[in-house]
Amino acid sequence: MMRLLAAVVLSLVIIAPAAKSQSRPESTEVTESMANETSESSASVVNFHKQIQPVFDKRCVVCHGCYDAPCQLKLGSYEGITRGANKAPVYDGARVLAAEPTRLFEDAQTVKQWREMDFHPVLNENSQEPDRDSINSLLVKMLEQKRAHPLPDSKQLPDSFKLSLNRSLVCPTADEHEKYQKKNPLWGMPYALPAISQSEQQRIIDWVAAGSPVKQKPALSKPLQQQINQWERYFNQDSNKSQLVNRYLYEHLFLAHLYFPEVENNNTQPQFFRIYRSATPPGEPIKIIATRRPFDDPEVSRVYYRLVPLQETLVDKLHMPFALTKARKQKWHTWFYQPDYPVDELPGYEAENASNPFITFAALPTKARYRFMIDEAQYSIMQFIKGAVCRGQIALNVINDHFWVVFANPDLDLPEYDEVFMEKARSTITLPAEANSNALPTNWVAYARAERKYLDAKAEYIKKHFKDQVPVTLDLLWDGDDNNDNVALTIFRHFDAASVVKGLVGEKPQTAWVITYPLFERIHYLLVAGYDVYGNVGHQLNSRMYMDFLRMEGETSFLSLLPKNSRNEVREQWYRGSVSPVEKYIQKGSNFAPQTDIKYKTADPLTELLAMVKDHVNKAQSETHLVYPGLAKQAEAEIKALNQTTGIAASILPQASLVLIQGNDNKSYIYSLLSHNAYSNISHIFAEKSRRRPEEDTMILAHGVMTSHPNALFRVAHNEISEFTASIRQLNNEADYAKLLDKFGIRRTSDDFWSFSDELHNTYQQRAAIKFGYFDYNRLENR
Repeated sequence: MMRLLAAVVLSLVIIAPAAKSQSRPESTEVTESMANETSESSASVVNFHKQIQPVFDKRCVVCHGCYDAPCQLKLGSYEGITRGANKAPVYDGARVLAAEPTRLFEDAQTVKQWREMDFHPVLNENSQEPDRDSINSLLVKMLEQKRAHPLPDSKQLPDSFKLSLNRSLVCPTADEHEKYQKKNPLWGMPYALPAISQSEQQRIIDWVAAGSPVKQKPALSKPLQQQINQWERYFNQDSNKSQLVNRYLYEHLFLAHLYFPEVENNNTQPQFFRIYRSATPPGEPIKIIATRRPFDDPEVSRVYYRLVPLQETLVDKLHMPFALTKARKQKWHTWFYQPDYPVDELPGYEAENASNPFITFAALPTKARYRFMIDEAQYSIMQFIKGAVCRGQIALNVINDHFWVVFANPDLDLPEYDEVFMEKARSTITLPAEANSNALPTNWVAYARAERKYLDAKAEYIKKHFKDQVPVTLDLLWDGDDNNDNVALTIFRHFDAASVVKGLVGEKPQTAWVITYPLFERIHYLLVAGYDVYGNVGHQLNSRMYMDFLRMEGETSFLSLLPKNSRNEVREQWYRGSVSPVEKYIQKGSNFAPQTDIKYKTADPLTELLAMVKDHVNKAQSETHLVYPGLAKQAEAEIKALNQTTGIAASILPQASLVLIQGNDNKSYIYSLLSHNAYSNISHIFAEKSRRRPEEDTMILAHGVMTSHPNALFRVAHNEISEFTASIRQLNNEADYAKLLDKFGIRRTSDDFWSFSDELHNTYQQRAAIKFGYFDYNRLENR
């Protein structure tokens, strides 16, 4: 590890002085559509939005819908299809210098601009002969290759298929396809999945042959346009106070999929919107200000916040719905506008200040900011997971596979809400984004010192002001005001992906956190607002190491609810074996909390505490994943027994599976089957295997969607639950798992793969129209 870091540092020192400066892209007009560059004369032949995009959605977007789409080919919109593909990967953990961003709809607006950024076409842009378009289209060539060379007639794909997310991608151009096909005949599209139907393929061919026409989508309805006008007026009020509040809202909502439930039917999927910074005010064409981060210098005298309709197909791994309502507006008014405080001067955009929310938004009431974040806590944390940081072990092996999260009570006088304390704390807090996207991977030492200073200041403040005034009881935890189901969350890590759900799911998590406002805000500015997916290896490593500190801070806050004499014992269980210098640096002297006032009755206070926390949040917490719809009592009992299983059976299962259960009411229900890897500790970036403890692995089978990235798919009838769960509990080896797949699994090679996929997505959409998005099949196993 040290040799690797030394090599990276040396490379940066040698290359950085000559590196190309990362200039801000020109502001671009969102109304300049790439669709305008193509002829619409044949649009009546094939309706793209009704006949073609649905095929791409069901068959292609499941692999080509995000930053990690192979070859950057995003097929969830006409603009993504005409943008084409690029040989450079977005996710690159060894990148020495930051790459130029290539965000669809942001960093370029026309096909010509994308070609200048090295994107090559998948449609035919050269031939003027309509009959030749389909022949010369890379997209069609790839589909026809799969038709000519279908998957082998076997349960498992041959080793010639490379399925690792970090595999080297070929990304041929149209001119390179012939060579590609000769070398890899089985690698047609969809890659490592069955061919699409003949009728679906012909539909695409007909569209391409017609010149790939598209008609503009219908204008927004009058009620929707009225909502946009109202909310844009709200987001662009002129007072200093309003501008500062709205800058804060924007920096926390820029990834959200905003919608208006008061003017749309909640039983159908609404129109979603994104909020962008624009150089132009409401009423004028939008000019998106495309910067790496939402707090980078916009280089305009006044920023305006504008709502733009979401133009891409929804994928579950990116979809974060957030409702804009009258009630929401009233809450924001109560928290941010009702208190009387001055905003004499607006903060600037200097990196060292803009990257630090405790400096930028110092004038805003701390409780208002915290209330904003916990009011939609699942969304706030979902950004850490579904934002740009969502993929890769460097980002995600910093958290455990299964842990609970609860929140500090916003109504108590805790040190984090005291302006005197926060004034002192602000000077100790620094974040990796301050170092920009080209960073040395050695800054963790400085960050560790800053974290220690912050914890020391907190300990000193508690000692002086709170030792005898605020008892350490469960009242320190937010109860959701008895009606907010964001009160308690469960986070799952699935190797290099993760998910967050409402409710305390599972009997005993691997760890637990208490999140306070400063911790919540720092995680946001580390992993969401301040994280650059195009950043270099130093930026990515620094972000990972900094997250070490924040994880330990949340865990330490939870441990403070235990008796003092048991805290170290629990901590040592969580961090068995070799502990990194980072953790030693932070843990030294961090046990600052006074003795708990909670009365414990057993020799296992941790188990008692987890049960008490469940009771504390029970009135408000969500039951979505705690109930068993479509199943009889006996089936519930079988699942509960399965969820008690520990050890080898759990280690053999893939980490994240979706199970389509035919209920005893003849309706379909989606359940999630998750396996949680156990480790002696998660103190290091590398050598995870040496710290694995498969005999301690656990699993959960629970109702609802709890992963966007299934590794396996199963179909089970309600009267087969007993056989299904028994087969899982009895897993001892790969042969046993193969039998489970033979009976219940839907493999990549299954003849009914696409029909099952359609049923799975239809069930999801019917059950959760607002939350629905297509799943990601890039991580499907080959077993």
